[in-house]
Amino acid sequence: MTIGWCFDNTYSKLPDPFKEEIGPVPVKDPKLIILNKDLSKELNLDFSNLDDKKISELFSGNSLPQGSNSIAQAYAGHQFGHFTMLGDGRAVLIGEHLSKKNDRYDIQFKGSGKTAFSRNGDGRAALGPMLREYIISEAMHNLGIPTTRSLAVVKTGEDVIRETALHGAILTRVALSHIRVGTFQYIAAREKKDELEILLDYVIKRHYPNIQNSKNKSLDLLKAVMERQIDLVVDWMRVGFIHGVMNTDNMSISGETIDYGPCAFMDTYDPKTVFSSIDQMGRYAYCNQPVITKWNLSRFAECLIPLIDKDQKKSITIATEIINSFEKKYEEKWLNMMRDKLGLFGVDEKDKYLILDLLTWMHQEKMDYTNTFCHLMNFEIANKENFKKDDFENWKKRWQERLKVNNNTPEKYLKLMRSVNPLVIPRNHKVEEVLNEANNGNIEPFNNFLEVLNKPYLEKKDIINYQIPLSSNEKYQTFCGT
Repeated sequence: MTIGWCFDNTYSKLPDPFKEEIGPVPVKDPKLIILNKDLSKELNLDFSNLDDKKISELFSGNSLPQGSNSIAQAYAGHQFGHFTMLGDGRAVLIGEHLSKKNDRYDIQFKGSGKTAFSRNGDGRAALGPMLREYIISEAMHNLGIPTTRSLAVVKTGEDVIRETALHGAILTRVALSHIRVGTFQYIAAREKKDELEILLDYVIKRHYPNIQNSKNKSLDLLKAVMERQIDLVVDWMRVGFIHGVMNTDNMSISGETIDYGPCAFMDTYDPKTVFSSIDQMGRYAYCNQPVITKWNLSRFAECLIPLIDKDQKKSITIATEIINSFEKKYEEKWLNMMRDKLGLFGVDEKDKYLILDLLTWMHQEKMDYTNTFCHLMNFEIANKENFKKDDFENWKKRWQERLKVNNNTPEKYLKLMRSVNPLVIPRNHKVEEVLNEANNGNIEPFNNFLEVLNKPYLEKKDIINYQIPLSSNEKYQTFCGT
């Protein structure tokens, strides 16, 4: 019985400047740590007839599947505001797999060795960051947020040297594609309009076929990407997710969350929360995510200027107009998202103040973001005494009055609230706990955590331990792991 790979590799057929043809560098002693069986089924892949050794060989790149054609993709990026020519420095795209539904997925190895884009890096990855990406990306998927996903993690049997020697590992990442704003920046920087047109047509055919016959494809692509990015970031804000490194090379054209380096979920509500150890200025803080999204989209618009109109001035005017519509679109979608979190139907002009007053109170009282909404849905977890204070009681009366509007009932509003407010998120201290155990050879807590995160909106027994935030005031930091 075959595994079921069905490769149809289109990106590798693009002109040479788009990529480097290169295979993964073989590793010494691959060992399977985890295989995502649910995702395997969705991809119509069956590994049941392979033993762990064969699966390890496959997901380490030591033996590539038939039909694969591995490449490293070229791209650029504004990293913390500074433009750099980049590319897959430690990843190879082994090919594009078609599911039985004809859905197309990139299959990429991350940590698979040096490429032409590695610069001074070793092209490898450590076990901890690869398992972090696995657990956070799967949690995001279960939260209903567009994301790349993780198919497998394999230990390489080799150490990688960072500050200390760490276990080497390779993650197999699955994405609608790995095309980024930075891909457009890389091609635009070459100043060859024909290459830019090739990329534009490729992206539209692959991700936005509904605009293939548009009169101005580049303009409609800008609008479509903006809509998807707004939806994505509103979703991040909904669950308190902080990406950590929103560089333009980490903004996917398909609208998926990509690259889980210094990312984390917010416990105590503070709009200025930053988790990345290298983000000293708070560029990518929770409250700045929409601002940076607009900034990144502006960089995307700049790439498309030569294609929007022959007259450059006219082109810039049109693109600027679209980018300037961002705030209004974002605020409208953000308000609707917050209405859902509070179980509100219809629109009232006072909703904005009701929402902002709650967030202000949460900030002042250092309330847990996720658990505050759990409390409003009648799930008691922690900090009960704060909910008895006068200022919260006064706010609650206003909220309950608003809930009565538009034929609302407790059954209706609780159903709405429970569909968007998770009862459990990947708490940072829990993530660290299971990663430490996995690094020491015990994968069981990791698997248990995945099980808890599997249905985050459903009430389950024995999950209180995963719902309580860390009581210590110690600042939590994450690192790029490169």
